[in-house]
Amino acid sequence: MGEIIAFVSKSELERARLIREARAIYDSIFPPADAAGERQDACVTEGTQKGEKGPPHRKETAG
Repeated sequence: MGEIIAFVSKSELERARLIREARAIYDSIFPPADAAGERQDACVTEGTQKGEKGPPHRKETAG
């Protein structure tokens, strides 16, 4: 019987939802540092199919 129930307004719920959505978008564009290596490898293997050319490779020059 000693429970406290907090009232959360619609605007506060909407604000929290928008923050979660923005974080998800940001993480999809700029992945966290620990997952960066995993995502980069996945993108390279998923992007090409048999017989297709992959992304152009950049030549490295000494100098």
